[in-house]
Amino acid sequence: MSQRAKQIKKQTLAGSPYDIGYEHGKLAEVQIKNSLQTYEKMFREYAETSWDEACDQALLHVNYVKEHYPSFLEEMKAIAMGAKVEFEDILVLNCRSEIALTSPDGCSSFALTQPKTEKTWLAQNWDWKREQVNSILHLELVQDNLPTIQMITEAGIIGKIGYNSHGIGVCLNALRTNQWQAKLPIHLGLRAILESHTFEEAISRIDQNQIASAAHFLIASKSKDIISVEVSPVYTEKILPKHGSLQHTNHICSSKMKKTMDEFAKPDSFDRLCILSDLIDSQIDKSINHEFLFQLLANHDNYPNSICRHHNPALSEQEQTETVFSIAMNLNDAGFYWFLGKPCQYF
Repeated sequence: MSQRAKQIKKQTLAGSPYDIGYEHGKLAEVQIKNSLQTYEKMFREYAETSWDEACDQALLHVNYVKEHYPSFLEEMKAIAMGAKVEFEDILVLNCRSEIALTSPDGCSSFALTQPKTEKTWLAQNWDWKREQVNSILHLELVQDNLPTIQMITEAGIIGKIGYNSHGIGVCLNALRTNQWQAKLPIHLGLRAILESHTFEEAISRIDQNQIASAAHFLIASKSKDIISVEVSPVYTEKILPKHGSLQHTNHICSSKMKKTMDEFAKPDSFDRLCILSDLIDSQIDKSINHEFLFQLLANHDNYPNSICRHHNPALSEQEQTETVFSIAMNLNDAGFYWFLGKPCQYF
């Protein structure tokens, strides 16, 4: 690295859903309130939605979550208690993708199995609102009868990007569409994947149209299994790897899924996917470690709308996104590497 990477101390939370949630809320009260400010502003300016309206929409998901994942509700209620906010506030954070369906989420993700070592890697840049750099947490969740989870998340959100002690990992790409139903919110789907014991179980959590809005989940395991799952409440498509790798950005790749919904993808998503695919195809036979992967994520082709995404003065404030954190995971050796900010700062 060219300079010291910005890091946040890992926080280990253990016990019941209440224990984990309360400690999350207590330790991250300031960061949670920053998240609430970010999304209140975003919903108002981008979706013309008040906070009260956002709460009403988020509450529509409660019955589905209560039926399938009641522990998630218990954890969110405890976060609210620990952070001294309302339950509905935390629920909104966990439903934020469903409330602003066409928000300008970014992200470039990939998974690959190195031919020489047969080790599986999962990596991505998470591109979003720069204000959220102040809300990022590194959490380790230790739960009875479930895999231990390590994830990087936004304060108050109980599922995001990471891996578990059984070698199952997941990355996320937003898809901008008009589809929504009162099912499992995207971020709770990520948590469900991270609580899975096997690759097959992880897929089963999201591959039957269970997810409330459209997204892409890139799932991989230490057993060399990799799959892309483009999800929505009305159609789900699986994409298998070619030559041991998969890449995804922020547009629908499945032709069948394209026919089921209107999509609002930005042109740079197609550019980033082509660049990322070419980079990986040309480099996959080389020796791979986390620094090598971060160098791929630091690519500036098509700057500033590049894989390593920067502020673009030509875009409105509503459309602005930047790389907030980068992450690389070695699922065989429990290697978990990440840092705040843009990878070009360090590589």
